[in-house]
Amino acid sequence: MGSLLQLLRPGSTPSASEAEDREAELLQRARGGDIEAWSRLYQEHFDRVFRHLAYLTGDTAAAEDLVQETFARAFVGLAQFEGRGSFAGWLRGIAVNIVRKHWRSRYRGDQAMDRLEVVSAQRSVGTDADPESAHLRQRRAEVLMAVLETLPPQLREAFVLCDLQDMPVPAAAAELGISPGNLRVRATRARARIRSELVRLGWLAEDSHDKERDHGDA
Repeated sequence: MGSLLQLLRPGSTPSASEAEDREAELLQRARGGDIEAWSRLYQEHFDRVFRHLAYLTGDTAAAEDLVQETFARAFVGLAQFEGRGSFAGWLRGIAVNIVRKHWRSRYRGDQAMDRLEVVSAQRSVGTDADPESAHLRQRRAEVLMAVLETLPPQLREAFVLCDLQDMPVPAAAAELGISPGNLRVRATRARARIRSELVRLGWLAEDSHDKERDHGDA
């Protein structure tokens, strides 16, 4: 109750510099093996890291496992954090690396594959094969996943949040810590690169204006 009353008192909120100093002290103590200090850092950053992972994976159960792995790796590698950036940013980087491996396995699972199949079907070339063929849909999704893995992390994140998770732009931008305009740029670039690769692989037809341009150049 005391902590709640402190929050309600005017002027009780610590300034940004005070918060940074306090976190720096906790980090120094945690590096020295102070479990209580690490516990405080864990509690203060857990919700944001969990929310970030839940958005990226679309699976709260998976996020619960991944957030624990994130903090476990952070604790083991705490000595490597030199403080050049924020501790929150460092945790985010660890979480992103962990979720990349999760994507490679998760998107081959049934539930996630269904979403990839929908997205890939929207981008696929019409073929003589039965468009409702489960094998064809799965193959399209596998191709899209392979292409997705080639994207730089920033573009991949934008595509996952906007196209696979259908997250509203403001929410996705806030989750990644960027502006909505920046997110739209990343998502557009991701789609363009995915489209270009799918055209090259024969899974997506070229636009008619692209063909006309090619004929004109010839």
